[in-house]
Amino acid sequence: MPSTARGEGRRRATRLRNVELLLLLLAVVVCLAGHVDAALGLTGHLPPGLAAHGAGLGLLALAAHLAVRRFAPYADPLILPLAVLLTGFGLVLLDRLDFSYRLAHATKGDWQKIPTAPAQLTWVVISVVAAVVLIAAVRHHRVFQRYVYLLMTGALILLAAPAFFPGDTFGAKRWIRLGGLSFQPDEFVKVAITIFFAGYLMAYRDVLALAGRRFWGLTLPRGRHVGPVLTIWVVSLLVLVVERDLGTSLIFFGVFVVMLYTATERTSWMVIGLLMAVGGAAVVGTLEPHVHGRVEAWLHPLDYYLPVHSPALISDQPAQALFSLGTGGLTGTGLGIGHPWEIGFAGRSDFIFTTVGEELGLTGVTAVLLLYALLVQRGLRTAVGLTDPFGKLLATGLSAALALQVFVVVGGVSGLIPLTGKALPFLAAGGSSLLANWLMTALLVKLSDSAGRTALEPSP
Repeated sequence: MPSTARGEGRRRATRLRNVELLLLLLAVVVCLAGHVDAALGLTGHLPPGLAAHGAGLGLLALAAHLAVRRFAPYADPLILPLAVLLTGFGLVLLDRLDFSYRLAHATKGDWQKIPTAPAQLTWVVISVVAAVVLIAAVRHHRVFQRYVYLLMTGALILLAAPAFFPGDTFGAKRWIRLGGLSFQPDEFVKVAITIFFAGYLMAYRDVLALAGRRFWGLTLPRGRHVGPVLTIWVVSLLVLVVERDLGTSLIFFGVFVVMLYTATERTSWMVIGLLMAVGGAAVVGTLEPHVHGRVEAWLHPLDYYLPVHSPALISDQPAQALFSLGTGGLTGTGLGIGHPWEIGFAGRSDFIFTTVGEELGLTGVTAVLLLYALLVQRGLRTAVGLTDPFGKLLATGLSAALALQVFVVVGGVSGLIPLTGKALPFLAAGGSSLLANWLMTALLVKLSDSAGRTALEPSP
């Protein structure tokens, strides 16, 4: 009977892989259709090299699928296709923006006319290869438990490193520059530190969950158990003050609070975390000039066009983003027909979301957000299906990191919260962001494989 049940589990796993392959094919077709639509809107002709691009994207997707089929046969069939679809759609948007930036800046001679899609395509190849290597090399996710403190040490070094390098052109110190190379360490820090949080909270969750005093209906933790939260809070504020990186600080602290609540199931930790985040952000937003400028631009985006306005309002990007999103209406102007490049240099990073809003409208925005929500949901579903505490916390943390980054980017661009300057996962230009998010995808694939194996293949 066990062997019969195991055989049925393997057949179901094979069906999952077949579903994944069909979804990958659909993702590639949708991305190619996007390239065709954008090219027709921009030039009235089919894009050159369409067949080569489709073959390349298809081969990358196939390579990742074969790795999953061989080394993670019980994985969730939606995680990989969602990552491929978002990445491919990002290439569509970047290629479409390159065309407009090249025309708009042809006579200016500045760097904004330099295309980003070719470099992003190179990073797509690197990122998918790195994900395949991780899927093949890591036999089980629990191997990371052995290195949680080593990862934490490396993460803190990377987190602090940008403070010792010259600040980038746009205010926040989030770049490490060595010669002609540069990367954003915070993108990798969010992965490493999530693994550390999972290991730490698994070891100390009983202590952190101990009952304390009752106050206004909440069971507050004992004073000596608040230490870890205070430490993470202080580190987050240091990142916010020294590196002026609001997005990383919010994601860093938010992921820890979400994982802490998951580990302890105590609402008081969420309340304490929210109060500390709001209080810290309010103080720093008032005292630190760069962060204060972002808050002013959030509160009064249209004041930039007044004859006399606050010196803190150094950019018209928040106002331009609102104009762009408002122009899109329900169905948008159509790919290639809008004017999203008028936002400036950030149009290919966090403000790439406004391209979706202007040219695909509310319908496109909803579709993109649903893709992100579905990817987060599959991660949380994986967490529910895992039986070991470390895996549960890791899957929850990775899903929370993705959800929080999408929230701070979309919230900033749409005017819900101040701008953070973070890259929109998978869609925006940036090798560091793309590589880190594909590594997160690979980890979720391995985690879902463990959850699926437990559900479909009984123990001997």
